[in-house]
Amino acid sequence: MKKLIAVTAGLLMIAIAGCQTGATGGVVRTNEPAKGDYTAFGDAFDGLKTVSDVDYYASDQAVTEAKTQFRSENYGNAGALFYKATRLAPNDGVAWLGLAASCDRIRRFDLSDMAYGRAYKLLGATPEYYNNVGYSYLLRGKLQDARSNFLKAYELAPNDPTVANNLKLLSSSVRNIERS
Repeated sequence: MKKLIAVTAGLLMIAIAGCQTGATGGVVRTNEPAKGDYTAFGDAFDGLKTVSDVDYYASDQAVTEAKTQFRSENYGNAGALFYKATRLAPNDGVAWLGLAASCDRIRRFDLSDMAYGRAYKLLGATPEYYNNVGYSYLLRGKLQDARSNFLKAYELAPNDPTVANNLKLLSSSVRNIERS
């Protein structure tokens, strides 16, 4: 019985030692942002704090909900959820790519450029990456850069209908330039 108590006490001490925070001054650090804390992205996500009423999202859940919001054209809410996913799982390249696309749609290209940079580091040269970057340039009116990225996506995935549609969209954009 004494041996069991000693073993239990030893395990308890190990567990308590594992909870020490060391140099953080007794503050437990997590990837979870403070409720509604989207200050890293400035005012871009001000109207999005309504989705942060929930205290915790698993990264997968946040990404799933963000994709639903994006498909519903609620780009601000999608951006907030993708941002939350990047805070929960900083190495989730899909979340960073979704955040970048959401920022494109609300015309925060400064933020999308940052998110695309992070997505590239995590995902590499994927057709989705080049397609999204190409669409970002298309939205900005940088048609040569858009074409270059769409062609890279096409080389990697020649049968992808999204890439093919974006190349057609680019082609029609070039033909229908409106000047004021």
